[in-house]
Parts: sequence; C-alpha cells; structure tokens
Amino acid sequence: MLQLDAVQTLAFAGLALFLGYGLCRVIPVLRRYNLPPPVIGGLVVALAAWAAHGRDAALFTLDTGLQSPLMIAFFTTIGINASVWLLKISGRQVLLFLLLASGFAVAQNLLGMAVAAGFGLHPLFGVLAGSTTLTGGPATGLAFAPLFESAGVAGAESIAVASAMAGIVCGGLLGGPVATLLIRRFGLTSARPDDHRAPPESPLLPASSEAEREYGALKSIVVILVAMWLGAWVSRAISATGITLPAYVGAMLVGAVVRNVDDRTGWVRLSVPTTELIGNVCLSLFLAVALMNLKLWELAGLALPLLVNLALQAALVAAFCAVVFRAMGRDYDAAVMGGGFIGFMLGTTANAMAVMRTLVERYGAAPRAFLVAPLVGAFFIDFTNALIITGFINLWPH
Repeated sequence: MLQLDAVQTLAFAGLALFLGYGLCRVIPVLRRYNLPPPVIGGLVVALAAWAAHGRDAALFTLDTGLQSPLMIAFFTTIGINASVWLLKISGRQVLLFLLLASGFAVAQNLLGMAVAAGFGLHPLFGVLAGSTTLTGGPATGLAFAPLFESAGVAGAESIAVASAMAGIVCGGLLGGPVATLLIRRFGLTSARPDDHRAPPESPLLPASSEAEREYGALKSIVVILVAMWLGAWVSRAISATGITLPAYVGAMLVGAVVRNVDDRTGWVRLSVPTTELIGNVCLSLFLAVALMNLKLWELAGLALPLLVNLALQAALVAAFCAVVFRAMGRDYDAAVMGGGFIGFMLGTTANAMAVMRTLVERYGAAPRAFLVAPLVGAFFIDFTNALIITGFINLWPH
C-alpha cells in the first residue's frame, strides 16, 4: 500500500488530472457534456480504490493537507473576479437574472428536502443534493461536504460528487432542447442571424509582454494569499457568532472587497484572466485530490433517492425556464439565456456556455445572453448560493 505525504498526494493528483484530460480527448461523450477532466481522472482512481475495498484491500493512503488551501484559493479568485463594475455592465438584466437564479436555488433545496423526507433521509441530504451540488457544482459540494457530514449527512462527499456529476450530464442534455423549443414555439430570430460566432469568453486581455505577464501573475498570487490570510480572520469572527459556514467564505468576501477597491482606485490593477487562470489551476488540483479520496462504497442505498431527486429537479428547472424567458424579455436572447440557465443551475458555467454556443451556431448571435449568463453563473451566484446553503444548514437544528 502506498503511503503518500502531502506533496506526493498532490503529484498523484496531477497524474490523475492528466489522465482525466486524456480520457476526455479519446471518449467523445465526456467532452460533449463538459464533464470536468479532474473529476473524471479522480473518479477513475476512486473507482480503483472501491474495487480494492471490495476485496478487503487498500491501494493507498493520502495526505490531503493541501486540499483545503487549494479549495480556498479557488473561491478567493471567484471573489476577486466578482466586480461590481461587471454587474453594472448590463445592470438590470444581470441583477434580474441573479435574483431568478438565487430564488430557484432556494426552490432546489426545498424540493430536495421533500425528496429526502419521502425516503426517510436527513433533510439536509436534500440541500446537499439541491443547490449545493446542482447550482454550485462539484467544487461547492465538496467544500460544504464537511459541514453536511458534521450535521448528520453520512457520506456527504460521495453524495456531493454523485449529485454534481449527474447534474452536469443532465444540464448538458436538457438546456439545448428546452431553449430550442422556446425559439421555435415563439418564432424567435437573432438580430444577427448570419453571425454564428459566440463572443469571446472575456473582453479583458492578459498583459502583452512576458515581463508584464510575470509581474501580473505575481501580483495576483500575492493578493490571493493575502486575501486567504485576512479571510481566515473574517471566517473565525463570523464563526464566533455561532454561524456555521465553510472555510472559504471569509477569503471570498475579502477578495471581493479587494477587487472593488482596486476597480475604484487602480492601485493594484489586477488582471482578471491571470486571476482566473490561477483559480482554475487550484480548482483542478483540488478536485483531483478530493475525488481520489472518495469512499464510493458509502453511496450504497442512495442511488434511488439521488435519481428521483435529479428527475424532479430537471423537470422543475425546465418548467422554470419559461419564467426566465418571460422575465428576461421574451426575445431570442432571452431564450438562449434560458438554455444557459438550465446549464448552470443543473451543472456548471461550462455547461451553460456549451449550450448557448450550440444554439448560436445554429440560430445566430445572442450577445446579451453571452454577457448576462456567464457573469451570473461564473461569479455572482456563488456568493448568493453560499449564503443560501449556509442559511439552510444553520436553520436546521443539529
């Protein structure tokens, strides 16, 4: 049996990560539905551990000491990139879309709790299988898993991954057909039907010279570390009031403050692409480490509740897409936004982008959709969803 220290565990996670990338390249269905490579690679390792467990053997023991810092670093970059200036770009539309997504996240949790009650499970099982993993994705699910475990939800990490992965697949499958139905039902057309290109991911470009890129990366890394340092104090101060919350919330809040002060003053001039790149690297390694350490055998007996919950959640978000369509203007961009809404409310922002890109390749450009949906899905919903999840955990006695 391999006994790995923290650095060796991280190196093993890197190998699993690239295994995931390789599998996503050679297996088209994994790429088609935007399944995250670190999740795929980590799951392969977890499945091997499960097979060994079935034979009363153990392949390895991991030192996951670096898992939490990687997770906190990723969510810190989410905070640093959540600029109020971005919210003002298309103010009313972004705010309305965020309110719709936040309200629906609450509905996801209430439905999940009803399913849990029907199967005689802990009510917080429904919150874990609700907005925590569907709106939040695997990263949020794994970040909150220790809190759910301590609240009485056994096998929370395994449940989080199973729910998040199923949601990603479902979001990729459902978003396009529902949006297409709206487009055809109402005879909607693009303002630029001949433009079948999706807008670039970000209008903000990285620094041009190598020296500037290096300096920009150094600034981002130092700011992230300082935000994590100060955020630990903020989290402890909040926890002292009796409120239960994940470790990353304080760092995310500090990151958001730093970003918006920098937007006003220009003191640091943080690069969004550079910060996002650092965050994505941390997220990939965090997910790989977390997935490798899963005890998948703890999911025994929970397959049916998870499937029933996912089916009902999918039906609910498909129906709610009509509300999103009407609220966002009942036009072509609103229909494309509806497809994106399904993508990230069941899976991830990558799902939403993939769904919307497929639609514009067929029906023409939807610039407003590509502005509003990524801003909410990639940045702002993480804040409101964290508050919603924390509220449910703290309101339920445990």
